[in-house]
Amino acid sequence: MTRSEAGEEPLDLLGVGTGPFNLSLAALADGVPGLTAAFLERAGAFRWHPGLLIEGATLQVPFLADLVSLVEPASPWSFLSYLKARGRLFPFYFAERFHIDRAEYDAYCRWASESLPSLRFGHQVDTVRWDAGRGAFEVDFTRLDPDGGADGVGRLFARNLALGIGTAPHVPEPLRPLADDPGHLVLHSADYLAHRERLLTARHVTVVGSGQSGAEVLLDLLRARPAGAEGLTWLARTPAFAPMEYSKLGLEQFTPDYTRYFHGLPEATRDRVLPAQWQLYKGVSAETLGDIHDELYRRTLEGGWPDVALTPGVEVTAARAEGGRIALSVTHAEQGTAARLTTDAVVLATGYRERPLDGLLAPLRPHLGRDSAGRLLVDRQQRLVLDPAIGGSVFVQNVERHTHGVGAPDLGLAAWRSAVILNALTGREVCPLPERTAFTTFGLGDRATAADEASQDGASADISRMTLPGPRLPAS
Repeated sequence: MTRSEAGEEPLDLLGVGTGPFNLSLAALADGVPGLTAAFLERAGAFRWHPGLLIEGATLQVPFLADLVSLVEPASPWSFLSYLKARGRLFPFYFAERFHIDRAEYDAYCRWASESLPSLRFGHQVDTVRWDAGRGAFEVDFTRLDPDGGADGVGRLFARNLALGIGTAPHVPEPLRPLADDPGHLVLHSADYLAHRERLLTARHVTVVGSGQSGAEVLLDLLRARPAGAEGLTWLARTPAFAPMEYSKLGLEQFTPDYTRYFHGLPEATRDRVLPAQWQLYKGVSAETLGDIHDELYRRTLEGGWPDVALTPGVEVTAARAEGGRIALSVTHAEQGTAARLTTDAVVLATGYRERPLDGLLAPLRPHLGRDSAGRLLVDRQQRLVLDPAIGGSVFVQNVERHTHGVGAPDLGLAAWRSAVILNALTGREVCPLPERTAFTTFGLGDRATAADEASQDGASADISRMTLPGPRLPAS
């Protein structure tokens, strides 16, 4: 029996999921006077994209984009605190590395996850409902054994929730049947390292996807395959293998200032703007593109060209097994032509999609505000818009790109977003935040007030277009 079932006070905060974003929230919440919190995670331990911890692959953000530093650099849960605890500050100092390896970021997060007292691994949250009598959310969960089997059930009550259930690998529809068939080597890049040895023995490998993951997989395979017999193809829908926007002013679109501005735009404008920003989050680092070109160039020194095809502007429209191989049907957007590519293995670097919350929040469905497209409304403080019958708040992380913009999945905004949640949750400034974070002024009018007014107007406009049943919701 849990303490809340025994009649004690509900938790102030219950987090669902402990990826980097809820881990950041747990780290900043640790030590806040009077705040009771627990974070439940179905996995047995923290792992961050284990299939993509390719040797030498680095984060695309500086090490300061850790769990806490951009809000509280003196926190005991910062990356520098991790280095100090491991006796590695001087080696890091001399390494002069601003962008750390992905494997080191994973190790840092695992260090924090193993020490934070509020985390509970092996706990799968099943259902969330509102208990009006208690004035708290009722959360049912299943305890899992090391093999993932059920090992008991439990219940907790919490006044507020923070949902950070992460994203899931996206497999395009034409390739799902082959990806689900273990007899064919068709896999998402999330599972790359687990199948790397098999891929190295395949005669020909096709990588699909123009982002950083696709580039890193292609580069790793290229470096490991013999010159003249590389047998590699890289396909992408984007019109070019383009570098990620990494200019200093361009990066200001990953600031809280831009997030507030974007949130204040009308829904239709946000939907038009977001796809046009693909190079902010779907491009490849210039360094990785340079490494690929350098590796290809080295393979021309003896004459001839490497057996590598790089083709952007192409979409895979169909896939089928054919004589022990895989036949891909592709079309070229600009030429309007079609072709057939035969390969032995396919790595899908096709990104991730937000995990739907509908199943988890099914009992709350009548109380959830939605926009004209049926998407959940999220206010400036990261709360789902709920009708007044629900007295608590449901905070969300990394499901709000449609309302908060390109920064939603970015690690650089993790600490700031966690601080926003904690301040809203407690009703006080437990984490002081700067009023200004960018040199760019993204909208017209007085800088200090335009973002606030635009955000409130945008939120009101969104709610007025809400299409769900239930009471009319107030503007947030």
